[in-house]
Amino acid sequence: MKRLRLSLLVTCFALVLPALGFEPSNLIPATGTIEYAFTPGDDAAGLIVRTIDDAESQVLVQAYSFTHREIAGALIRAHRRGLDVQIIADREQAGSFESAATQALVDAGLSVRVDANHSAAHNKVIVIDQNAKLPTLITGSFNFTFAAQYRNAENVLVLRGNPDLTRAFFANWLQHREHAIAIVRRQSK
Repeated sequence: MKRLRLSLLVTCFALVLPALGFEPSNLIPATGTIEYAFTPGDDAAGLIVRTIDDAESQVLVQAYSFTHREIAGALIRAHRRGLDVQIIADREQAGSFESAATQALVDAGLSVRVDANHSAAHNKVIVIDQNAKLPTLITGSFNFTFAAQYRNAENVLVLRGNPDLTRAFFANWLQHREHAIAIVRRQSK
């Protein structure tokens, strides 16, 4: 009987809240376009690479795991075109930061940082041209790895033209950059 009353109370509360004008604080209107890919099957990594290659001023990455060489190559190309390219990665996964893909980013002079403030820095986000009229946001379950493309069941979303959403993800990216520790480039012998 107590469960029934509690369930009824919760249901009534859920129905009354919208009428009182309470709305989620993180509600953003849908604008722009959404492109998606699922793996295995779709070329999610190719979609990410093409989107990075289309960037005009800035590419900001939050990655849990990063071993995909083609995505690393797109980031290096963006950096060589003069774009602001910065990466924040998970501390535990950064233990494998000797991976060829990640080391190539550091060796190419990109800003790579490690987020050590959380049990897992599990974001998979790329903010592109956040100040542009049509900014781009990449997110989803897709880690930037070979396994995510060819072995795992993953998804990636490319959201273009939603400045409010892109700004929200940019603000979150900045919060993590504040406490992330820079990886220093290796000295040549």
